[in-house]
Amino acid sequence: MVRISMNRAMALAASFALVPALALAQGGLTKEKQGKGGSVVQGAAGTDGSKGDTGLEHCDKPMAAMAVVEPQSEYMMALSRYNLQSPVSLIRMMIQQSNCFIVVERGQGLRNMQQERALSEGGQVRSGSNIGGGQMVAADFILTPAVVFSEGNAGGVGGAVGGLLGRRAAVVAGGLKFKEAQTSMLVADSRSGVQVAAAEGSTRKADMRLGAGLFGGGMGAAGGGYGNTNEGKIIAAAFMDNYNKIVGVVRDDPSLQRNVGTLKQEAASGGTRKAGSVFNEGDTLGPKIAGVKVYAQASDTGKVVATLARGDEMVVVGEEKDGYIKVETASGGGWVRMTLVQKR
Repeated sequence: MVRISMNRAMALAASFALVPALALAQGGLTKEKQGKGGSVVQGAAGTDGSKGDTGLEHCDKPMAAMAVVEPQSEYMMALSRYNLQSPVSLIRMMIQQSNCFIVVERGQGLRNMQQERALSEGGQVRSGSNIGGGQMVAADFILTPAVVFSEGNAGGVGGAVGGLLGRRAAVVAGGLKFKEAQTSMLVADSRSGVQVAAAEGSTRKADMRLGAGLFGGGMGAAGGGYGNTNEGKIIAAAFMDNYNKIVGVVRDDPSLQRNVGTLKQEAASGGTRKAGSVFNEGDTLGPKIAGVKVYAQASDTGKVVATLARGDEMVVVGEEKDGYIKVETASGGGWVRMTLVQKR
């Protein structure tokens, strides 16, 4: 019995020695010790840039603003079978680390922001808080992630590794519970609704390229099970591959790039930009007080086109400029100061 145990121990030790060699032959181990830090998506990000990420594409300045939405319910159910939560926080951290897009809040945080605005409108926040309309950055693109699992094989991805190194290698590789996990990212233009970019990734492409170090312990920065389970680490790697492809598509197509500032500029402007009313073309407005003037130019030094009574109405027909908005009234078109009008 002792001899049999010794043989098993020697075989297992040989498997541990062979897995890194196979990974090196498949494309090389990553320089970083992925197993010590959780998944390949790790580190942090701030307005000064990325801190500690590896393997992501990077940009000198953002190309657009992007919102990440939750996967559809069937994808969330599939993830929950492997004790994985929504990948949205993971993807949002990747985007901010890369500096290729500005991430805008459209999840739970948006509901909290709306609550703050409601408190401000109700006069509950202190004076000078500067919370109101017209301050939020618009999302140029909407990114939707998805994951599809193929199950039902005997050994999972670990079993495929075992076929090359012997069955015991499946223990080293983690014995993944699914045969294959295909991830995708779809990007749509938020104004037209047209899909402008798409990318897919596959576990079979990601698992051995990243090497045996991927299957170590540790907790990733983004949490949600993507840094402390082998299934999560594999899916995180596939999403990173997806995102890098999305960056390449937008980088190579100038028509998809938008005029946005740096993250530091956008973050700083949130506290300095004046809160104001938000009007859309076609809205019907009315003066808050009698005697509101409509000017020929966006300036109170321009020619007065009309002087409005409290009950008069106007329709928004153009853009905003220097605190004025272009409207059409019964007496003619012109510019009116936004702070003096309201929706009807």
